[in-house]
Amino acid sequence: MTHHEISELLDRGTVDVIVREDLEKKLKSGKKLRVKLGIDPTGHDLTLGHSVGLRKLKQFQNAGHTVVLLFGGFTATIGDPSGKAEARQPLTYEEIDKNAANYLEQAGKILDIKKCEIRNNRDWLAKLSFEELLKMAANFSASRMMERDMFQERLKAGRAVMVHEFLYPLMVAYDSVILKADVEVGGTDQFFNLLCGRPMQKLYGQPEQNVLTWPILVGTDGHEKMSKSLNNYIAIMDTPQEMFGKIMSIPDKVMLNYFELLTDENLDEVNHLIKSNPRDAKVHLGKVIVSNFHDQAMAKTAEQDFFQKFVKKEVPDEMPEFKVEKKEIGLLNLITQVAKFSPSNSDARRLVQEGGVSLDGEKISDPTMVVKVSGTPMVLKVGKRKFGRVSAMRKDGRT
Repeated sequence: MTHHEISELLDRGTVDVIVREDLEKKLKSGKKLRVKLGIDPTGHDLTLGHSVGLRKLKQFQNAGHTVVLLFGGFTATIGDPSGKAEARQPLTYEEIDKNAANYLEQAGKILDIKKCEIRNNRDWLAKLSFEELLKMAANFSASRMMERDMFQERLKAGRAVMVHEFLYPLMVAYDSVILKADVEVGGTDQFFNLLCGRPMQKLYGQPEQNVLTWPILVGTDGHEKMSKSLNNYIAIMDTPQEMFGKIMSIPDKVMLNYFELLTDENLDEVNHLIKSNPRDAKVHLGKVIVSNFHDQAMAKTAEQDFFQKFVKKEVPDEMPEFKVEKKEIGLLNLITQVAKFSPSNSDARRLVQEGGVSLDGEKISDPTMVVKVSGTPMVLKVGKRKFGRVSAMRKDGRT
């Protein structure tokens, strides 16, 4: 791998690389690595949050490494305690296998499944002897387990910490022994579990795996982890229209995070676009992501459908038209001086901060925003009833 390829793999959209020097050396050597990603099939759909890891796995796959996609057919019955306020409800094998089949089909939208090694940890964990389990447990202290944040939070809140939850990271670590993993990848919420694989492999006389983590993708609410339980998720199998619409609903502040984790776009360029024209940046983000999971034609149709359905919704057929001489104008000036929808800048600023101002259906939260004006009219909405079409004046001064 070239220096640039290694940098993209280890730097873009990553948080921890343990041990970086060792992993870099292996990547430069041309050695074919076994790269493990474990997924517990606890639901029906994969989300864009799951796709972050699958995209990272695809980078390893493109570089010629062996990708091991591990389904937690056994660990899903225990339930990963990471980030959970309460112990998970156990699933049946039948439910888990059905979910795993769905996950595999959806993962195929990103990975070349034919080149993946597909494994299920039920094949070995269900047969594990109590003697072997005790051998593993003797190398992990209870105090270390109890240091985990979610266990501490539960204890403070008076909620139970179940003994079987201590065993989850041991099971995940033992998976790395069976699979002879050179690298294990996962989200930052899995960092503790992934690190457990290193001493476990050492216990069984294997080289310790390297660990790579990525940040958690924030959901469409802009605050919490993307989660089906919080209904702030975008599913890989969403229709183009659903996917585009949900992306258009995310707060501006998380756009760069989405670009970094979900696309291959140049981050310097998109960062400039976000700062100069967040509306166009979000449209571009939506089209890129929809194209990745569907195609460009569907992305274009989804964009058109969105603006037809949502931007024009409740917009009156007739409204005043405002022509702007320059290509750029401050939002407050547009509201007060051009449209005269507000008596003062302070009143206009208040309306913006309260979410009462939108351009083409997208709420504007930044009073200092500079609006880019072109020959294509934009619909300015201020408050509940004030609408106007804003466009640039022709060079000859005619309207």
